Amino acid sequence: MTDAALSFDRAERAQALGVPETALNAQGEVAWGKIFLGFGGMVVGQFMAMLDIQIVNSSLTQIQSGLGASADEISWIQTIYLLAEVITIPLAAYLSKLFGTRPFYVTSVVIFVIASMAVGMATSYESMIVLRAIQGLAAGAMIPAVFATAMTVFPPEQRVTANVITGLVVTLAPTIGPILGGYLTDALSWRWLFFINLFPGILVIFLVGRYGGFDKPDKSLAKGIDWFGLVVMTIFLLTMQYALEEGASEGWFEDDLILWLTVVAAVTGLVFVWRQVTYRQPIVSLKPFANKEFTLGVLMSFIAGVSIFGGSFLIPIFLGQVLQYTASQVGTTMLVSGLVMFVSAPICGRLVRSMDLRISMILGFGLAAWSTALGGRITADWGFYEFAVLQAWRSFGVMMAMIGAQQLSVSTLPPHMMKDASGLVNLVRNLGGAVGLAVLSTVLTHQTAIHLADISAAVNWGNLSSQQMLEALTAIMEQRGAADPEAAARMAFGGMIRREAAVLGYGDAFYFLAAGCVLAGAIAFFVGPAWAQGSVRPGEKR
Repeated sequence: MTDAALSFDRAERAQALGVPETALNAQGEVAWGKIFLGFGGMVVGQFMAMLDIQIVNSSLTQIQSGLGASADEISWIQTIYLLAEVITIPLAAYLSKLFGTRPFYVTSVVIFVIASMAVGMATSYESMIVLRAIQGLAAGAMIPAVFATAMTVFPPEQRVTANVITGLVVTLAPTIGPILGGYLTDALSWRWLFFINLFPGILVIFLVGRYGGFDKPDKSLAKGIDWFGLVVMTIFLLTMQYALEEGASEGWFEDDLILWLTVVAAVTGLVFVWRQVTYRQPIVSLKPFANKEFTLGVLMSFIAGVSIFGGSFLIPIFLGQVLQYTASQVGTTMLVSGLVMFVSAPICGRLVRSMDLRISMILGFGLAAWSTALGGRITADWGFYEFAVLQAWRSFGVMMAMIGAQQLSVSTLPPHMMKDASGLVNLVRNLGGAVGLAVLSTVLTHQTAIHLADISAAVNWGNLSSQQMLEALTAIMEQRGAADPEAAARMAFGGMIRREAAVLGYGDAFYFLAAGCVLAGAIAFFVGPAWAQGSVRPGEKR
């Protein structure tokens, strides 16, 4: 048999098995060991990249002290990483098709590891910001590749399992990031938040470099690169992300910079979409949005991003600011969420595989909405048990909904669109997180101010109960040796009022998140029944 005939037979066999031709060994059999090792290495790399988004959150104070930075400057350690990451996430699909998944991914990991080591050794705020940006660029290149590989390398019956793995990484990394960061900083130093990437990074480089040959490069894409589209996309994403990150703290459109950045983002966003639709070789293909199921799945992924990042933002902030928990206490409380996600991932995968995708998404988002709404009744007396119940049910629901939404997003897309679709799904989910944090910060500030005004207006110093409270506080301050017991008592009473207003503000923020989950569940009703099972694309056998 000629080489051409053998090549044709391999291609036919690969198509029949639902795997790429590169997944077959010399005998024409699927090399599952090679696939799992290569894919496993990519999963670890994605976990590293997503972990570094949140791992610094619980240690910003220590980093600030170590670098001698101001309170305003230190927030840029997080912001610059997100800004850099959001640029390369949509660009990753184009570059991985141009160079091939293996060389592109390995190069990204090498840059990420070197940048991580350099960030850990940084001695000044300025150098850390530059190095953190490089780290974010490499991370953004690593994140989308796992999902695309899962949906092209594995046959239809195993894609839900692959989705479970990617869903676990997406939800688990942001959850345990602050926990791991707090423990590392307490036990070693904040520099180990970045040094820790060395050992798993070497493992990823070895596994993907040796077993990650899932596709072949397409050098023809090097001709006619859309440089104009790339510049417009960069401006659009940077201005939008910055406005979302800093808008709440700057009073949104009351700040001239935020106002003009929003205008620039709106204009460049429209130009970017026009360019990608009309240019013959777009940097980011928007063709997947022509598919109804993909668009609905992306909408739900956006809202899931709001819920995942929003919940991981609200609970630690409440524990630290209102209940005055230490970093390790916050980590212990938040550990429940990570454990539940880890344990429930295979269970959710089986459930999603065994039922109509619409049912799994409605149940998942419904459970997430109910459990998140429990936070609407939060009080300053809440302890570990109350937060554990909220996190456990919310984590299970989000995991189930996330797997269903990811499966729906690609259920009717052809294989050649998978890399573009993966970049879009990850970008939209990250933007959902950015939008969620921005809106939640605004909700917290606005609602806390309203509750503070209402409670303050209700306080009447001529009222008997208010007088009794003031007298009791005055006696306590007198026992503590305050120079002016009554003034100290009034100050303490004001602190109690502000604390109660903050608690009520957090309750409103939890209700906002719950409403978002309800909206996401409602979107599932618009999914067509023809592709409700979601694990088969056109032309494939179930």
